[in-house]
Parts: sequence; C-alpha cells; structure tokens
Amino acid sequence: MQEYLKSLDLQDFYESFTSFLARPKELFLQGDIKVHLRYINALEPLVFTPPKEVKPLHSQLALLKKFGHLKLDEIFEFVKIIRYFLYLKNLKCEGILGEWFSSIQIPEQILPIVKSFLENGSLKTGIYLDLDSINASLENLKREISAQLSHTLNQNKLTPYLVDRQIHLINDEECLLLKAGFHHILKGQILDRSASGFFYVFPQNIANLKDKYTELKNQKESKLFEIAREISSIFTKHFLFLKFIDKEFDRFDSYQARLNFAKAKNLEFLAPKPNSTEILLDSFSHPALKNPKSITLHFKRQVLMITGVNAGGKTMLLKSILSVVFLSKHLIPLPINASKSRVSNFKSLDFILEDPQNSKNDISTFGGRMLQFSHILKQSDGIIGVDEIELGTDSDEAASLFKVLLESLMQKNNKIIITTHHKRLAALMAGNPKVQLLAALFDETRQMPTFSFLDGTIGKSYAFETALRYGIPKALINSAKILYGKDKEKLNALIENASRLEMQLTLEISKAQEKSHALEQKLQHLKDKEIALQEKFNKIQSMLEATYQDAINAAKIAAKEKTKSDIHRALNHANALINKAKSIKYDSNISSNNSNSNISYTKGTRIKYRNMKGIILSTNKQGALIELENGMKVKVALSELKLSGNVPSVPASKINIQAPQTVSPTLDLHGMRAEDALEALDIFLSNSLIAGFDEVLIYHGIGTGRLSSVVRDFLKSHPKVLDFTDAPPKLGGFGAKIVKL
Repeated sequence: MQEYLKSLDLQDFYESFTSFLARPKELFLQGDIKVHLRYINALEPLVFTPPKEVKPLHSQLALLKKFGHLKLDEIFEFVKIIRYFLYLKNLKCEGILGEWFSSIQIPEQILPIVKSFLENGSLKTGIYLDLDSINASLENLKREISAQLSHTLNQNKLTPYLVDRQIHLINDEECLLLKAGFHHILKGQILDRSASGFFYVFPQNIANLKDKYTELKNQKESKLFEIAREISSIFTKHFLFLKFIDKEFDRFDSYQARLNFAKAKNLEFLAPKPNSTEILLDSFSHPALKNPKSITLHFKRQVLMITGVNAGGKTMLLKSILSVVFLSKHLIPLPINASKSRVSNFKSLDFILEDPQNSKNDISTFGGRMLQFSHILKQSDGIIGVDEIELGTDSDEAASLFKVLLESLMQKNNKIIITTHHKRLAALMAGNPKVQLLAALFDETRQMPTFSFLDGTIGKSYAFETALRYGIPKALINSAKILYGKDKEKLNALIENASRLEMQLTLEISKAQEKSHALEQKLQHLKDKEIALQEKFNKIQSMLEATYQDAINAAKIAAKEKTKSDIHRALNHANALINKAKSIKYDSNISSNNSNSNISYTKGTRIKYRNMKGIILSTNKQGALIELENGMKVKVALSELKLSGNVPSVPASKINIQAPQTVSPTLDLHGMRAEDALEALDIFLSNSLIAGFDEVLIYHGIGTGRLSSVVRDFLKSHPKVLDFTDAPPKLGGFGAKIVKL
C-alpha cells in the first residue's frame, strides 16, 4: 500500500485522510462498493459526533478467545466502542442506518459494565465498595503525609538548611531539598542530589505513613486486578458479540472518516463502474500539486500513448489517471467533478514509474525495465501505467520490442497508459484502432509548456527549447541543432503526418463499414418485408379464387334445378358466397397491380394515409410530401396513399395554465437523490415563474458535492434562469443558491 501511495504522490493526501479515523485500519473496503456508498450517502445528512480515538483490539480479542484476562484500560477500549453504538442507536435514524443500528443488540450482562466507567476510564464510586474504601484510606494518608511534610518544613531549626520551601517529587516520593549538614537536625533518607549539589531528603518521621500508603496501593492494585478478572470472564462469554461490534465499529469508522474528509476538503466520491472499459475524468486535480491545472480526459480506447514536450505534464497525467483508479477503488473522496466522470473497476493496478537501475543488484536500467515487464506480462483485466517506456536502450530496437510487449498485454484485456519521447514506437502503434494518442503541447511564442494535451496526434519533445529554459547556454544549443540537422526534423514531421493520415484513414474506413452494415440491415429488412407481403397477397388471392369458384359451382347447380323454389335457394347460396368474397379485407398495396397507379396526385389533393387524413404539399417520382391533420409532415410513397373527400382539419390547441394555490420562494433538496431533486427543482421553478417570483432560494447542502453539482448544471441550462449565486452565510452559504428568474 505504501509503495502505491509513494509512487503516485498520494502520501500526504492519505495521511490527511487517516487523521479522520478513530483508529488505523486497512484502506480497502470489503464487499460491494455501491452498498458502502449507499451507507455514506445515508450518513451525510445526519448530525453526529465522530468517535474518539480507540486502540486496536486484535490482541485483546485473541486473549479473550483463550480465556485470558484483560487490564482495565483494555476493557475500557471495548466500553468506548459499545458506548458509541448506544449513542448512535439513540439518534433514532431511519432507513438503512436505522436498520443497521437497531440490529446491534447489546447483551444485558455487558450494560452494567459499560455504566461502571467514568469518561476518563476510571471506575465510578458506589459500585465496588471495597475499592471505594481503599481509595478513601489512600486519600486520608496522602493528606496526613502532606501535613507532616509541611510541619517539618516549617521548623525553625531546619530553616538554615532549606534550599527552598517547596515539596519536591523524586521517584514518586515526596521530599525536601536541603543543604549539606542537615543530618544534625533531621533524620531521613537521601533520594537524589540536585545539579547544584543539594540533597533531596525523605524525612524519617513520615516513613511509617509511607509504608501504610504503599500497602494500601498494593491492596488497590489487587482489587483492580480482581475486578478486571471478573469483567474479563463476562467478556469471554460474549466473545462473539465483542468480535462483531469491534468489526462494525471499524466499518462505521471507515464511513464517517470518508464522509468528514470529503466535507472538510470539498471532495467528491467516485465509485468505479462494473462492466465498463472507459475512463472519463472531469476537472480532476492531483492533490500533490499546488495551484494545479485540472484535467479533463476521455480515455475510451485500450491504450493511451502520451507524447510531446519534456516537462509538459506527461508523467503527472499518467499518475493522475492511476490515482483516480486507486482512490475510487478504495472509495476515498477526491478532487473531481464526479457527476461527469466515470472509471472502471479494474482487477489489478500495476505501474512502472521509477528508474529500475540498482547498483546493489548490479542491474542496468534496461535490465531492470525488462524484469519489471516480466512481472506485469502475467496480469490480465487490469490497468497498467509505464513512464518513459523506452528508457535505457536504443529507440529503434525498443520500439519493435515494446510494440510486441504492449500487444501481448492488450490480448489479456489490460488497459494501458504509457509515456514516451520516441516517435518510432508512437508511429508503429498509431495505426492500431485500440490505441489513443495524446500529445503534451508547447507554446512556441512563450517557449513554455502549456500543461494541456491534444487528442489524436504525436507530439514533439522540444528538447532544445526545454534545455534552454533550464539554463543550457544558447550557443551550445545552436551547435546541437546544426548537428541534429534539418533532414532529421523533416523526417520527424513526415512520421507525424503519416501517423495522422493513417489514423484519419482508419477512422474513415470504420465509418464506411458502419454505414455499409447499416445499409445491409435495411436492405435485408426490406427484402423480408417484401417476402411477407407477397405471402400475404398469395394467401388472400387463393382464398378469393376458391370462394368465387365455389360461387360459380353453386350457380351451375341452381341452373340444373327443376323447381322455382330450389333455383332461388341455390342462387341465394351462390350470392352468399360472392358476398363472403367481397367481405375479405386485404391491403391493395400488396398487389402488383396497384389501383393507385392510375390516380394523379397533385399539390393540394386531399388524401388518407393509413388511419390519418391529410393534404399533399408536393410530389416527385420517389413519392409525396404530405401534412397530416395533427400537423406532422412526412415523406411517403404514392402507393401508400388513398383519396379522401374530407378536408383535413387541425383543431386549435388551447392550453390552460392554473397558478398553484400555495407557492413558497424556497425549496429544500436535502437528502434527495439526484433524479428526484432535479424533478422537484423543475416543478418548483415552473411554479415560481407562474407565481411571478423574480428571485428564489434553493437549499441543496454541501455533503459529497454531487447534489450541488447537478443543481448547478441544471440551473445553467434552464432557459428562464437569469443568474444564480451562492447564498450568504446566514442563508446557507455554499449549501444554498439564490436564483434570479
């Protein structure tokens, strides 16, 4: 853990966070991060006192498991935890917090133990009477000893030997500071000598009292040991409960520390998304930087290759991306716009950021780099960062080698971030559609890096300009430029242009393939529809032919009948068959002989399209543009139209707006989810506009910053909001907005 924090420059940030914990613990939260975040969000509006410092109790729990005895100060650490949960239960929380706190039931045998301690860890009086009696005797002896010392101190015959008139404490013994020769006047024991050569003397006349005092102290220690043994015996019976509540305390401590850290530093929570492969950062500032330039980045592909100017922020960008992944994995709040950011939940986090050269192990820079890569080549489904990837060897050889290594890591579904100064590797990787290029920019006018980045291009290192900025004489740099030569500069430009053209070509090919695929799908859909319509037409045609044939046969039978009544009966049957054929409904458009082919449609013709009526606005060979009676304009084929004798009518729209009965100029969004808050805010602004308010007040709180962020974005986009500012301190400060309508 410390290695991660040190390499990513997060040590000070982490130490600041741990100061909010009641006791040290692991950073990682076991279980579903979404569940943990739900509890933190539920805790945000609750007003509570954070827990005081508590010592770790792993060894004490292990001792209780073996039926051992605890000391009173160790027992008091358990008492502090139990008391804190009693305090939380008395807050009478609702929702998931209420369910959590109410599920913690304190055993009846433990409650009297909790009540028997004072806030400083001492035992209360009136509970253990023998102990109270010993304490009273000790206080009396203490007063008697002080009185005897004062009496001795005030004897006139001792005055010439007194250095001062104070009672000193040496080795927990009260004594006097005397000059040499005191033994003629006072009998006593010399405890020590001062720096000036005087003597710290314990008078003999209080020795008996001191012996009694020591004896009583031993009795007190024995009694305290007996009490501690009794309590330990009760604790052993409830070992599982103590183990459970100790774990729950660490869980609550992790939540409250993260929440209070976020509030104190104005940070936001960013939970990693499962089943996601992208990293989207909005306004992230690395906490190690003073006056940082915030980073906004969309890392959507598998490899991010950062090139460009020296000292232009490449390494810090790499560390920033890895820091966001690391902090979000452990649900540590960070300086970011969380509502517009996303990060994946990676299986592992690995990075190579330092020069691996080690004289003790007799290993070179490149040898160390290869050793590091041999370890990370085994990783899969993780995120890997490598700074100065081609460090320590020939750039042309390294480009080929690292291209193969990177492709091997890509095959194992790793997301990779690298920085490099060498264009050869960038040019080799640029044609891969899974590689995203990012260049650190340089302001040639000011001869300074801009600490900003351009997506989709290979950057220039500006080595000569950087050397000049850091104090290398200009004459030496000019000589280097001459030696470098214009041809090399042209070659670099060609490499950059070729890479850019290759990426553009890859993008165009990808777009063309997408369009071709879409057209193929549409063509197949039309073919399927044509086949279905033809099958339907054939089925109806067969039904009609069969019905008319039956009618003809019935008519022939009627002609053969001899009596008039039989002829009428047979003809009626034939007529019924014909009517049955006429009653069969079918879409005339499915017939190859479309009846609309002989109709002339012109501008202004009233038509019927499906179940709606309309009018033709214009026609051409492909079809007609029509306006339906609901006001919608559509382009359709002429075969889909039928004549209509009715003039299409468009009913006039009438909107009745009623002013709300009761409208308040304030709105409180505390405790709401973002979606519910935006819905309530939208309704509130509409009602305020109808009521004629030109200024309203909205409370959203500070909390994790998420609600504040979504409210701010909504107000920026609302067409009727003229302006908004933070409220003055007495009206809510940063936790509220005054909105002008």
